Amino acid sequence: MKQRHLGTNGPLVSAIGLGCLSFGGTFGPTTEADSLATLDAAWESGITLFDTANKYGEGISETVIGTWLKHTGHRPYIATKAAFTDDPNRRIDNRPEYLRAELEGSLTRLGVDHVTLFYAHRHDPQIPAEDLAGTMQRFVQEGKILGYGLSEIGPYTLERCHAVHPVMAVQNEYSLWTRTPELGLIQRCAQLGVAFVPFSPLARGVFGTPMADPANFAPGEFRSRIPRFHPENWPHNRAILEAFHRMAQDRGFTPSALALAWLLDRASHILPIPGTRTPDHLRAWAKATEIDLTDDDREEIDRMLPVGWAWGDRYDDLQAQTVERYS
Repeated sequence: MKQRHLGTNGPLVSAIGLGCLSFGGTFGPTTEADSLATLDAAWESGITLFDTANKYGEGISETVIGTWLKHTGHRPYIATKAAFTDDPNRRIDNRPEYLRAELEGSLTRLGVDHVTLFYAHRHDPQIPAEDLAGTMQRFVQEGKILGYGLSEIGPYTLERCHAVHPVMAVQNEYSLWTRTPELGLIQRCAQLGVAFVPFSPLARGVFGTPMADPANFAPGEFRSRIPRFHPENWPHNRAILEAFHRMAQDRGFTPSALALAWLLDRASHILPIPGTRTPDHLRAWAKATEIDLTDDDREEIDRMLPVGWAWGDRYDDLQAQTVERYS
């Protein structure tokens, strides 16, 4: 597994991290044993960056990682997040007392005294970006976190926070079917020496094998709300995705590995964090860092999946309420 810096002044970590959202059951039932086996497979593949959050299964994901750390003695770089609340009147909370309490809870579940990276899972519009950065700076000074990050934000929030205390990483959705960060955010991260960490780099499973199919989503699963999976859009998206799957297979790659290789090829400060709950799915893409795209590969992908090709939005209106818009 090749490595990249997690920001200019951050540690050297695996170029691909592991997103641990699915350990909490977000994409369907799973077990602790499956999650532990997936963590083992990730470590064996050279993955050293694990990404979780307090809300992933309401603490389940962090607890599983904590169990794995205790039993194995391994010391990966861990990123976690906080900001979402259960209060319908304040869905996002960046107040110092809230973030501190949630960070302490995360450290307890993980069984560690600090984490590498602590993200504001979303920016709370009621809290100035400068105040949020000041809170994170105090956590750094106290030794509870090595650095801090921001998720689903616009370039303007990055700039305001970075002016107070350097941001280590920005995590926004980015993949072959969600290209919005190309409209300035990826470039601004590069200019400031901030790592850009694409979440959902396999596009909610559509670049996986088998391809995600809304007909098989569990009742109430959040992907069923995403317009791209709705009946009026999904057949169009599926036809294009099937062509990409065939192209990857013709070149001897899995679709998931090729989709990640495309991301890694975009810029050296990009570190995608695909998620999975099974070792087999992980092994299907873990060697993506070994793929060197040719000019023909790039041209074919651009022809097949041009910017804006996906039918439908990436979120429904409720899901999008907490996301900063900048285009």
